[in-house]
Amino acid sequence: MMSTLLDVQNLWVRFPTRNGVFDAVRGVSFTLGRERLGIVGESGSGKSMTGRAILRLIRSPGIVEADQISLEGQDLMKLSEKDMRAVRGQRISMVMQDPKFSLNPVMTIGDQIIEAYRLHNSASKADAYNKSLEMLEAVSIRDAERVMRAYPHEMSGGMGQRIMIAMMLIPNPEILIADEPTSALDVSVQRQVLDIMDKLVKERGMGLIFISHDLNLVADFCDRVLIMYSGRIVEVCDADKLHEAKHPYTRGLLNSLPRLDAPRERLEVLERDPQWSEAPSVSGSE
Repeated sequence: MMSTLLDVQNLWVRFPTRNGVFDAVRGVSFTLGRERLGIVGESGSGKSMTGRAILRLIRSPGIVEADQISLEGQDLMKLSEKDMRAVRGQRISMVMQDPKFSLNPVMTIGDQIIEAYRLHNSASKADAYNKSLEMLEAVSIRDAERVMRAYPHEMSGGMGQRIMIAMMLIPNPEILIADEPTSALDVSVQRQVLDIMDKLVKERGMGLIFISHDLNLVADFCDRVLIMYSGRIVEVCDADKLHEAKHPYTRGLLNSLPRLDAPRERLEVLERDPQWSEAPSVSGSE
């Protein structure tokens, strides 16, 4: 039986508006083991909000409520903000979608990675420098010393994503949340980044939450998949059986994708049923 790293039960994320309270995430429950768990759905389905809520990164006036968000038995909902800062980065890291908005433009890449490492480890600057070089090489960056001296704007999108992965993994976290980490990359670089993440997850025994809108990518890369619609989990399935999914929303998403092996004159239009958003959330537990 796979050990449970993260247990999320009845998670809600709410935002007050002029027209009342908007529920962005509604009663989501799932567990994460030492596996690659995909979360898929359309824009606005609550995927990224779920990832941010786990780290309690939803800013006021947003409200996060849950029966529990348990990291190996420790309920993160009961921790102070000071204690949560020790969790973020060290135990759970998150790779944001676009590195341009995650890296500090006025600091060298080396200084940023060293800072991330020393924040959670009592290491000298020399040891942190060597560890940073090692981590950059682990994500297949050649000439790591040159990259350490460079600034973010001097890097391509693919390099930026690798640097962000290196920075998030250098504290050796137990869980990595990757929010559409390959959406802005070309296919060849996308494959390289996925291979790097897969290798590091397997070697370190981490849990990975892979947030994406690309169903084919998730089916190929992940172990399990949660399908979200309107803030709820509507279906859970093994990734290799995603194309056999039963829920009409998942079927609609799959049928709206172009296929080289079955070309069609027109793709199907996804038709939504209001009852999908009202139905109880499906548990994503093992």
